[in-house]
Amino acid sequence: MTVTATSVDESDRPRPRATPAPRRARLVWLVPAAAAALSGLLLYLSFPPRPLWWLALPAFAVFGWTLHGRTWKAALGLGYLFGLGFLLPLLVWTGVEVGPGPWLALAAVEAVFVALVGVGVAAVSGLPARPVWAAAVWIAGEAVRARVPFHGFPWGKIAFGQADGVFLPLAAVGGTPVLGFAVALCGFGLYEAVRLAVEGRRTRAVRRSAAAAALLSVAVPVAGAVAARPLVSDRAEDGTATVAVIQGNVPRAGLDFNAQRRAVLDYHARETERLAEAVKAGKVARPDFVLWPENSSDIDPFANPDARAVINTAAKAIGVPISVGGVVERDGRLLNEQILWDPVQGPTQTYDKRQVQPFGEYLPLRPLVGAINKDWTSMVRQDFSRGGEPGVFTVDGTKVGLATCYEAAFDWAVRDTVTGGAQMISVPSNNATFGHSEMTYQQLAMSRIRAVEHSRTVTVPVTSGVSAIIMPDGRITRKTGMFVPAHLVQKVPLRSFETPATRLGVLPEIALVLVAAGGLGWAIGAGLRGRRAQDA
Repeated sequence: MTVTATSVDESDRPRPRATPAPRRARLVWLVPAAAAALSGLLLYLSFPPRPLWWLALPAFAVFGWTLHGRTWKAALGLGYLFGLGFLLPLLVWTGVEVGPGPWLALAAVEAVFVALVGVGVAAVSGLPARPVWAAAVWIAGEAVRARVPFHGFPWGKIAFGQADGVFLPLAAVGGTPVLGFAVALCGFGLYEAVRLAVEGRRTRAVRRSAAAAALLSVAVPVAGAVAARPLVSDRAEDGTATVAVIQGNVPRAGLDFNAQRRAVLDYHARETERLAEAVKAGKVARPDFVLWPENSSDIDPFANPDARAVINTAAKAIGVPISVGGVVERDGRLLNEQILWDPVQGPTQTYDKRQVQPFGEYLPLRPLVGAINKDWTSMVRQDFSRGGEPGVFTVDGTKVGLATCYEAAFDWAVRDTVTGGAQMISVPSNNATFGHSEMTYQQLAMSRIRAVEHSRTVTVPVTSGVSAIIMPDGRITRKTGMFVPAHLVQKVPLRSFETPATRLGVLPEIALVLVAAGGLGWAIGAGLRGRRAQDA
């Protein structure tokens, strides 16, 4: 008997149908993952230049939903997705001129901190009054991120998205930690209120204490902001000063900004001379002093007679002192320096930037970075040194505090000027490297928060815009466009009142970190007791 083999087409074989369980399991994983990423995006949309501050509340509410009752591994992943959804679009400006590599690396590293916060929020989600613990954990994460690595990167603090929001007066109570805590508390409280409402419909058995805690988590931050409103004022306590902000513009945006340094200096001198002509013609009031931006003279005026002559000519034309942003080499150290230039005496006072920007003004891990990409090391050929003293210029009896550009993101760097006697603050900046990106608007919002936090007028002279004058109540009263030469002149109030935020300094942040630690300790202890009970 002969047996013949026949081939069978595999496509003709009946395929087992996918059971609904694996599909449901995939959906169970995908839905919270997508929600975490999208809620991070929602948080980004709450930041300037959009005045959509209130989007932070549903962002935290959805984030709280994704983390409720999760294991630490799931919470780590969901927190990381939330961080990427938030930070990738927020920090896209960091790659405008250097490409996507540094931008993606920065967002990926910073999102790790948010992932760890996610683990903490999930851990405290089983505690009573969970919105309080969760919001404190978020602020603890911001506190760490503002300090490590490389002296920290506070960009993206929740407070910095609230310049147009109802919670803004809380900045005067406890600075960015209290303002950020209120926003996160309200968002997490919103989720808790919705969760309890749904649970109550289903089981008709919700504890009154839990419901009260959820409602208070929403109501107390709003009530606190209303109660703090009297701390916000633009009344002149120490008289007024007429200030002029100069935006000279740059020949072109980009990383070759330094190659244009003589042109940039000439542009700022020229705009100052235009201001002098306007004063002479009676079109604007004569200022008491003039504020130039960071990097307005990248040619060292102490070492280069031509730069010194240009600044002297501009100062004599306007007839009042000018605060000049220079790059200075002194005793073998490269310094980002503000120089008060008198029309008669020349340079009289200086301030050296203390919080220099990693990978922008100095290069950490230089050998490693060079091994990855040699072009990146050539962008920062010589590291800037740090200054050691707060910057407060005394100009015609007015004390002007200085926080140069990146320093505006750091609580201590601005507060030091006010405790040092500053009656107003100036934030000279250079955003030319970042083109027309959102970076300048994000930084401007920081200065608005600082104005309310310390109850001071804040001026923001920028090489290419947006330059602005901000009242102590956070209102922008004058501003320029981007990449246009312009000058702003205004009489501004001088104030000596110290807000609770100024007086308390870092104490509110320490208190919230301790609250977070207490909540996490409670959650860990409860988990250990539960395991022992199961084992028994």
